[in-house]
Amino acid sequence: MDVQASVVKYVNQFIREALEQRATETWTYLIVGFTFALYIGIAIWSKAKSTKEFYVAGGNISPLSNGMATAADWMSAASFLSMAGIIAFSGYGGSVFLMGWTGGYVLLAFLVAPYLRKYGKFTVPEFIGERFYSKTARLVAVLCLIIVSVTYVIGQMKGVGVAFSRFLETDYSTGLFIGMAIVFFYAVLGGMKGITYTQIAQYVVLIFAFTVPAIFISLELTGNPIPQLGLIGDYKDGTPLLQKLDTVITELGFDQYTQSGMGSKLNMFAFTLSLMIGTAGLPHVIIRFFTVKKVSDARLSAGWALVFIAILYTTAPAVAAMARLNFVKTVQVDKVGVDSGNIEYAKRPEWFKNWEKTGLLKHEDKNGDGRIQYYNDKDSDLSEQFSTYGWKGNEMVTVDKDIIVLANPEIADLPDWVIALVVAGGLAAALSTAAGLLLAISSSISHDLLKGIIMPNITDRQELNAGRLSMIGAIALAGYLGLNPPDFAAGTVAMAFGLAASSIFPVLIMGIFMKKINREGAIAGMVAGLLVTLLYVFQHKGIMFIPGTSFLGDSDENWFFGIEPKAIGAFGALVNFVVAYVVSKMTKETPKEVQELVDDIRLPNVEEV
Repeated sequence: MDVQASVVKYVNQFIREALEQRATETWTYLIVGFTFALYIGIAIWSKAKSTKEFYVAGGNISPLSNGMATAADWMSAASFLSMAGIIAFSGYGGSVFLMGWTGGYVLLAFLVAPYLRKYGKFTVPEFIGERFYSKTARLVAVLCLIIVSVTYVIGQMKGVGVAFSRFLETDYSTGLFIGMAIVFFYAVLGGMKGITYTQIAQYVVLIFAFTVPAIFISLELTGNPIPQLGLIGDYKDGTPLLQKLDTVITELGFDQYTQSGMGSKLNMFAFTLSLMIGTAGLPHVIIRFFTVKKVSDARLSAGWALVFIAILYTTAPAVAAMARLNFVKTVQVDKVGVDSGNIEYAKRPEWFKNWEKTGLLKHEDKNGDGRIQYYNDKDSDLSEQFSTYGWKGNEMVTVDKDIIVLANPEIADLPDWVIALVVAGGLAAALSTAAGLLLAISSSISHDLLKGIIMPNITDRQELNAGRLSMIGAIALAGYLGLNPPDFAAGTVAMAFGLAASSIFPVLIMGIFMKKINREGAIAGMVAGLLVTLLYVFQHKGIMFIPGTSFLGDSDENWFFGIEPKAIGAFGALVNFVVAYVVSKMTKETPKEVQELVDDIRLPNVEEV
């Protein structure tokens, strides 16, 4: 008994000391470990035993459950980690992500997905192949889907690497490999069945992780527990929050938060449109609407998903504004131009030191005064004034946009368990979308390419095994490309949306609503739209995003009409539509039975597939 008591005492003491000395890390290990164990447990419980369970979870998921899973599938690391970060540093200009993604989801949910669900095919390439009566069209669609999905997965892997690198004290690459292993377990084993139930759990984790810190910070800064109201409310000194933020950052040479743009108006329009139509062409979200029993359930689940998505998307602007204010006031602690106004580097807070270790936050003492100057050193109007202070350039040489949501609870000095919850949420967001994308890649290879074109006589078991093998290959490729991402998470995802906008969305819309578009037009349109977009992205970002292989530098003077690579998908979509229409006019008319099929797809009041 004495020995037992001693052991219990020792264990309790060890836990207490661990919590006191390394509280954040301990809480992170506990919460993240628990969520990972939950995901793997669900995967083992829901292991897919047939291709129908692997691709569409057996087709019997309830609308509420599917709505929650769809929300988790759609809200990726870009939504959770990166969107608030880019809004924080871009201000009003960052609203293109809010408008583009939410508007696009509405297009997808109510204009595209129900019609494809009614048609009754598991995958986007399968629909394209039958609608345009061509295996070649199906093959081109497979190629487009893989390019889009792999690019999208890179962004998720970036989010996983960022989260692990800070809070599990690993380097970026190790964190990425750990994430790959977790995805392997529940995606490869469970397929869509495992992914669906895992995503329900991941949604709960990510939404609590995003909203709980927002409530704490809103209370601290504005006294209002509702972040959405805190954003339009008053700061603790009585000044309207957004006015306070505008004042703080304009004194440092930055653009007004509430007035800043993202390039020209044309670029903002193209960016928003590219994200909207790209969202409406996302294959991994479209396939989710096949997991319910009938078309009416698909529409209902789309509505539920919109509700679940709105919780995060209405909170993000508040998180962004408050994070930017907290970040600036951490460095600029008093009046601008006064020595004591800038925090001493030696006295920088603990969160600053922690993020420095990751390489995602870097300081360079350019004037040797031992203090931190964070300002816009490219503002010509204020440059002379800044020089009179003895400042010799912005010393925050690296502030990765993807860290702002993860660092926000630390900056605000919130409890350790809240910080750990945010980490678990970021990982949940990244992994849920990565799993959905990998399944889309897997199904396109095993179902569309292998069974649909190359080996139509393979058995159900062989197709299932091929799906799992192709998913393993996709995980390996995504992980490799994720080691050198072309942009921050939201930027990389935006490029994937642009590729979807230029290749998949137009052919889906034409396939559903334009019965005169034939196979030759569809194929030519997809190829033209994809090539135009890829060429533009690669010449600015590098071939396959490999550093040093770009033809032109990624600077606005080299952009076509001021449209950045992440926004070019809108132009690629226009090319797709025009080429498809012209080629269809010059070639043989669509067969009558296909035209009748299009009419049938659009008929209302059909509930069963």
